[in-house]
Amino acid sequence: MIEFRSVSKIYPNGTIGLNNLNLTIQPGEFVVIVGLSGAGKSTMLRSINRLHDITQGEIVIDGRSITAARGEELRHMRRGIGMIFQNFNLVRRSTVIRNVLSGRVGYHSTWRTLLGLFPKRDVHLAMEALERVNILEKAYVRADQLSGGQQQRVSIARALAQEAKIILADEPVASLDPLTTRQVMDDLKRINQELGITTVVNLHFIDLAREYATRIIGLRAGQLVFDGPVSDATDDAFSSIYGRAIKQDELLGEEEA
Repeated sequence: MIEFRSVSKIYPNGTIGLNNLNLTIQPGEFVVIVGLSGAGKSTMLRSINRLHDITQGEIVIDGRSITAARGEELRHMRRGIGMIFQNFNLVRRSTVIRNVLSGRVGYHSTWRTLLGLFPKRDVHLAMEALERVNILEKAYVRADQLSGGQQQRVSIARALAQEAKIILADEPVASLDPLTTRQVMDDLKRINQELGITTVVNLHFIDLAREYATRIIGLRAGQLVFDGPVSDATDDAFSSIYGRAIKQDELLGEEEA
């Protein structure tokens, strides 16, 4: 469970990232956050694992405040939260298996991970994660030799090897073509359903949000303007989120429009 309790984020230049946000995300949900650029989507997502510190309020995960956590407690809480980035965030000159094993660094001492001394169980977890996203045969290939979609699958495998209870995905398909986009989103949805991992995704395209989410959250200028099941996410609802009529490219993506 993830709880936002009166959460606000104001950046040093005065920009409001989040404005008194109150909501609860239940275990196992597949939540998609939508809104215009600058609406607060990335701020909300990155505040969950403290990549961004909030200005006021509290974020509680499984009954524990990550806002107040420090040191070893914060490290332990972050261990259960996997992060998937738009730009994949891989060590491109390293092998796929090494990138996936980086998801295990939170479980070991610094010197051990620097030397690459991962126990057999970690290697087994990494291989199992690669098999789950159907790129096991790429385990010993360098990451920079993979396609964009394959690199994003490595990112997903890294979160699985981390044994994350929560997966956060910040525009994970923004740089992918339409076919690869579907493949990556299918992977995320299947993992959510099979493993019960709570998944929170920022998406730009509305049709993808409708297709994959169990719940949609709409932000505008840092404020919550929509929160409901996909069945309630009508065109009128999206127009209220975006503050204007919805364009075709926001429904399908420019490549498909």
